[in-house]
Amino acid sequence: MPRPIVARIHPDAVRHNLQLIRQMTPGSRVWAVVKANAYGHGIERVYPGLADADGIALLDLDEAVRVRELGWKKPVLLLEGIFTPGDVAIADELRLTVAVHCAEQLELLRAAKVTQPIDINLKMNSGMNRLGFRPDVYRAAWERALASESIGNITLMSHFASADNNDIDWQVDRFDAATSEIPGERSLANSAAALWHPRAHRDWVRPGIVVYGGSPSGVSRDIADIPLRASMSLTSQIIGTQTLSAQETVGYGRKFAANEEMRIGVVACGYADGYPRHAPTGTPIAVDGTLTRVVGRVSMDMLTVDLTPCPDAHVGSQVELWGDQVKIDDVAEASGTIGYELMCALARRVPVEVH
Repeated sequence: MPRPIVARIHPDAVRHNLQLIRQMTPGSRVWAVVKANAYGHGIERVYPGLADADGIALLDLDEAVRVRELGWKKPVLLLEGIFTPGDVAIADELRLTVAVHCAEQLELLRAAKVTQPIDINLKMNSGMNRLGFRPDVYRAAWERALASESIGNITLMSHFASADNNDIDWQVDRFDAATSEIPGERSLANSAAALWHPRAHRDWVRPGIVVYGGSPSGVSRDIADIPLRASMSLTSQIIGTQTLSAQETVGYGRKFAANEEMRIGVVACGYADGYPRHAPTGTPIAVDGTLTRVVGRVSMDMLTVDLTPCPDAHVGSQVELWGDQVKIDDVAEASGTIGYELMCALARRVPVEVH
């Protein structure tokens, strides 16, 4: 019999979250972002929940091939664009929309012989300072793209550095000033801007983490009033119990000592399953539906939990590591990371079911 740990993927939650985003951005079309293999969920697993999106946005050509093979007929956006002439040929064959963020990519497209013009998202560096044309050269880049027979529709695009901190106006102002006389659709809003900044709701929005029920800020309290649903749950079972006397310790390094007699449970889950190794004592976890806490150090295959709030817990009791009750962002915040990372870090050895 395999270990009792299992991850469950919920396409209906993805569908629900996309519908909620559409309600919150009624004047925009929606790119559903599925980069990093749908944030660790598996593109094929969440695909049934993506049907209502207007397009799918992702990072690499292999993922683009996969969504086309799954039957996706609507637009597909390559968020980092193309890098070689071979990439252009695949984009042409699959009818992909590509981001263009530098002169080299623009010239690669301009030189290409394609069967039909390729639609692009021309990216402006409005202050993120990663990718994109700076505002003072953006119009010139747009004019070169417009003059190219190999380039079709041009969407004007940028990306926010700190939308989760209510800090977008300076970038929107830069973008609007530089594009005020340039026609075309606009695409600005990431997850945070889609939820919290209507000013950024242009022709397209690009939600990522919220599609999967996570908080753009990494803090679950920030989305407590938004009825997003978790698209991934990680569960296991208690596989052993111990009773500690006062001052007895548990786990490697003896990092936790009981203040008084207490029962602990041993859970079949560790950092080799993708649970954060640095989750400290106090990280939330649920046993048979009762919230409790991790105690001691997380090891490769096991972690230990305080059974004081759940005295009836026993070997075989159900444990939620994260899901609808234990928010993945709360586990991540306690561990000094973000929910995005935990989703993407789910280990291959964990069995996955689609529910």
